[in-house]
Amino acid sequence: MTKYTYHYFNVKGRGEVVRLVFVAAGVDFDDRRIEFQDWPKVKPTTPTGQLPILEIDGKKYFQSISLARYIAKKNGLAGTNDLEQLQIDQVVDNVHDLHEEMIVPIFEKDEKRKAEQTKKLMEESIPRGMGFLSKTLKDNGGQYFVGKKLSLADIYFFDVVSRFLEKDDKVLDKFPELKANLNKTKSLPKIADYLTKRPKTDL
Repeated sequence: MTKYTYHYFNVKGRGEVVRLVFVAAGVDFDDRRIEFQDWPKVKPTTPTGQLPILEIDGKKYFQSISLARYIAKKNGLAGTNDLEQLQIDQVVDNVHDLHEEMIVPIFEKDEKRKAEQTKKLMEESIPRGMGFLSKTLKDNGGQYFVGKKLSLADIYFFDVVSRFLEKDDKVLDKFPELKANLNKTKSLPKIADYLTKRPKTDL
């Protein structure tokens, strides 16, 4: 039996999607959560000086989206053919772009720049991204982003957009089909159980 050990900070951050894919797939993994004060000691032991890292039977691999795609493919959460996989990757990359834009103001120290970045995020980036995602979901029948079942696309959308909703619960008001998709993923028994036990973190 394959042994998975996942190393990431004790936050959601860029690495939470890997945890969620493991959970949705029902795959056991050792969730090693690293506190920030311990990072200087851990960093020299990593292949690239960054997290997350996934150990598969003792060998280390990295890059969160690559790891998530691998676990999804191994466990029936990827496309059933190359074209479906391309569609999943489109959604994942679009959500990833949104996530990258979302975290920019979080780490901005200058309050004026932070306000400008937040305004751009809420008035330009999010509506543009949600528009694409809404059309993709509708074109596929409104239940799942790709195909007829849960995939990495739905899981990653839930992971990132649920964090938008924590800051602004009206983000999806103009996109009821996206809200329904997010709630569908959130309500899956394995994910719902994980969310009740997940450590509460700001990031």
